[in-house]
Amino acid sequence: MTEAIAVLDIGMTNKKVVLYSNELALIGEKKKIFPPLMRDGIETHDLKAMEEWFLASLGEFAASFSIGAIAVTTHGATFVCTDEKGNPVAPCIYYTHEPNREFHERFYERAGKPEDLQERTGTPNFSALINPAKGLFFLKENYPLEFAKAHLVLPYPQYWGMRLTGIAAAESTYLGCHTYLYDWQKNDYSSVADMLGIRAKLPYPIRQAWEVLGTISPDIAARTGLSLDTMVTLGIHDSNASILPHLASKVSHDFVLNSTGTWCVLMHPVDKYGFEPDELGKVVFFNRSAWNTPIKTAIFLGGKEYETWMDIIAKSSGAKSSRQLPKPDKKDYLRVLEECNCFILPEIVPGSGQFPGSVARAVQGGIAYPLSEIEAGKQKVVFLQDAKMAQAVLNLSIVLQTEVALQRTSIKPGTEILTEGGFRSNTDYNMLLGSCFPGNAVYLTDLQEATSFGAAMTALTALKKIDPRALSRYIHIEKVLVPSMFAPERLSAYRNAWYAQI
Repeated sequence: MTEAIAVLDIGMTNKKVVLYSNELALIGEKKKIFPPLMRDGIETHDLKAMEEWFLASLGEFAASFSIGAIAVTTHGATFVCTDEKGNPVAPCIYYTHEPNREFHERFYERAGKPEDLQERTGTPNFSALINPAKGLFFLKENYPLEFAKAHLVLPYPQYWGMRLTGIAAAESTYLGCHTYLYDWQKNDYSSVADMLGIRAKLPYPIRQAWEVLGTISPDIAARTGLSLDTMVTLGIHDSNASILPHLASKVSHDFVLNSTGTWCVLMHPVDKYGFEPDELGKVVFFNRSAWNTPIKTAIFLGGKEYETWMDIIAKSSGAKSSRQLPKPDKKDYLRVLEECNCFILPEIVPGSGQFPGSVARAVQGGIAYPLSEIEAGKQKVVFLQDAKMAQAVLNLSIVLQTEVALQRTSIKPGTEILTEGGFRSNTDYNMLLGSCFPGNAVYLTDLQEATSFGAAMTALTALKKIDPRALSRYIHIEKVLVPSMFAPERLSAYRNAWYAQI
């Protein structure tokens, strides 16, 4: 049988089981979307259905491949409360759930001022339950009996690791991703963990992504046909998985990884942890790399913004789907820039990105049309009926949000911008981004499945008992330079007008 590595790549939308060779070549993939389980009108993760599908998929692969190791990578902002054996005892709530303003106020009354927490934990104040400590606080308030039953509070990748091995653990990249639970200054769990009463329930010590958690349990072996010797690694946060190939490669340069999808995650590896005084209170934070080094990060829901507005543009212009829309050309962009009176503004999920005070809307001729009223059919916006013009306005909006996010990662002249993921195929987006940053080269990379590839690296590292940098011979990242669409000054007036609307 061909030797292989399996990755459980658990995104917010797509769940995947991906197979790699021991030379990190992609050799198989299965994908599925799971609808939420509703609990009291709240979306929760269907952990049982997901587990059954993961194990069935692993079993299908095990019939043809000898799987030596399994790695898990997941989206952020999710913890699972379990008993001592790893069985969930409380609902696993979607981080997109927004309780209300009073909830957030209660949290900060107990946890401390947002700016103080940001300085210590590297975590900004997000809306909804995007700060996992808020998710746990929500459980404690709304499901107190179930929350009290928790013997363990497991980060999402390590929950799945425990399901596979029966062993509890915690890992640095996940705890260090806007959780409020990790104190960078103390290199330990934070005071927020104490406020929640969960310090003793969080596994210790905090370990690294490529360490071996253990081998699969007899039950998992029986259900999948995998060997009892199949090892499982600690698991890794998805953004940190996607940047791992770049950090492990031999290319030594200053770069920001522009990882695009539902979330656009802008990650800039830096020398030291710490905020400038004017950065506190803004949506900028620190991820913790697989080597426990700081990665200055800014995020926004770029993919969600784009898809939402593209569907509206298709409906407004009479197209059956957004795929049938004609693409804008340079003349359409010039028209938008010169007229300077049509805008699309964030944020689809309030407080999720770089403009937390902004309400999603379209603006034409100084009149604002809230997204909610457009979606309900209560308002019609003239420029949205012109598909090419509307797409130009939308691309400019996403680019200007990206520009602000990049600036908040402390990008400098000469820092390379590497675009991966969904917006890699959006030529206009990348050319406009080049126009915003004349002193920075914008590249497209050819790493198609960066997250699962990075996770596979952790499994192969464990299997071969080597440092991840030793895998550089398997990492072949081609970069294509993107030309600018315009001279930078061409965007100035429109940018200023867009900011004025915010």
